[in-house]
Amino acid sequence: MTGAATDTSLLVVTALRSEYAALAGRVPGARLARCGMGPENVAGWLDAHAADGSDGAPSAVVVAGVAGGLDPALRPGDVVVASEVRGRHGRAVLRGGAPLVAELRALGLRVHHGPMLTLDRVVGGTDEREQLAATGAVAVDMESADVVHAFARPGLPVAVVRVVVDTAAVPLMRVATLRNGAKALGVLRRTGPALARWAALAGSREVVLAGPRSFCAGVERAIDIVEMALQRFPHPVYVRRQIVHNAHVVRDLETRGAVFVDELDEVPDETTVVFSAHGVAPAVRAEADRRALNVIDATCPLVAKVHAEARRFTGRGDTVVLIGHDGHDETEGTLGEVPGRIQLVESPADVAQVQADDPGRVSFLMQTTLAVDDAADTVAALRQRFPLIESSATDDICYATTNRQQAVRAIAGDTDLVIVLGSPNSSNSLRLVEVARRAGTTAHLADDATQIRPEWLEGRPRIGITAGASAPPHLVDEVVGMLQALGPVAVTERVHTVEEITFTLPKGVSQ
Repeated sequence: MTGAATDTSLLVVTALRSEYAALAGRVPGARLARCGMGPENVAGWLDAHAADGSDGAPSAVVVAGVAGGLDPALRPGDVVVASEVRGRHGRAVLRGGAPLVAELRALGLRVHHGPMLTLDRVVGGTDEREQLAATGAVAVDMESADVVHAFARPGLPVAVVRVVVDTAAVPLMRVATLRNGAKALGVLRRTGPALARWAALAGSREVVLAGPRSFCAGVERAIDIVEMALQRFPHPVYVRRQIVHNAHVVRDLETRGAVFVDELDEVPDETTVVFSAHGVAPAVRAEADRRALNVIDATCPLVAKVHAEARRFTGRGDTVVLIGHDGHDETEGTLGEVPGRIQLVESPADVAQVQADDPGRVSFLMQTTLAVDDAADTVAALRQRFPLIESSATDDICYATTNRQQAVRAIAGDTDLVIVLGSPNSSNSLRLVEVARRAGTTAHLADDATQIRPEWLEGRPRIGITAGASAPPHLVDEVVGMLQALGPVAVTERVHTVEEITFTLPKGVSQ
């Protein structure tokens, strides 16, 4: 495997003279071309300049310029990196452009990632824009789809980057268009170095997938509970806190009618509320009962086990120590099981602060998503201070957390980079990054492919990929697809163990 190419011949295609001028000298090592405005001019340019590569085959292609906004969220000067283009030749998916999103955002630009529509005319009216937006397209131009179609071939990275001039809220008017056009061209000029850096990623790679990865049984159960509640009960269905710590899961459920709230005072009386997989304190359950809420409890059974142990240990008079992260939803729920009776420690250094009336009657619990190695260090410190300390009969750190950490450890030494897919508030995902780094490998957390920076990939031809227990499996597929769009990829999977655990659904949705 050769890794990403360092000597690239990037072709940047623009339509207008003003677009060409904005990028001239701004894209190091690139060859700029102007195809003219609209499908007919594109066809003539392709005929004259042999898109088949006889005048010098490019190693990467970017269609760059300005566009009209369709999505109401777009503003003049916003950048759109196309996730796909739609035109007279059909639909072409552009997975390779995802790192451009991260690179352009790092420049401080407002960047959107979504479908680009190519038409043979200028779209002006608000009504027509609304109709086109309803198709899911975020912006419209007159050239991208035709250029992409001409250069579509395996192993050739292609991207589309457009800067918004006019929108439904700011239509084509002489004064506004001149002002916003100048703004858009200024933004387009700023994109130049990012285009060159993206093109340098073209090349072959090896990908090693860690197994198991992505959803665990508890997460699948929690998502199923919300989906079934949405089918069974009147909308809206409320969910206290994020059902699992993943932005993609939350957004998907929101589109289906779920409303996420931080506390029960945001939930109307006598409506349906789902408690998240991280569990809640008894005080929250009591408040829900008082308010006559229809409660569906999605607490992970393994978290519920820790809660039960908290009640058992405090009930027999122990000083109880919880090893966990302050402020995490799961930790708050466990501490709330017996308010004021459980002491939180986050690291071995905190052990010295534990107050025990009877050093011979101390027990400890753990947050289920801790890093196994870190937790072991804290447990060792507790045992040194309290030699008679007790713990649960079974591990508190859940099987899924342990399995994913061991799987990452197994691939980290054989890769140049480990990408962990998961949201920043996902404890188990963050721990996977720590495990990989502890093994001596560069590792980064990304919510999805659009957060993967080109600098992460540069000079790293062998890439390990995993996903936290709360991250959807399709995110891994999208990252692999992104790498495949940048060049040939050999994919292997290294399975540490096969998970076959399932959990039953709670009352309220299982009947």
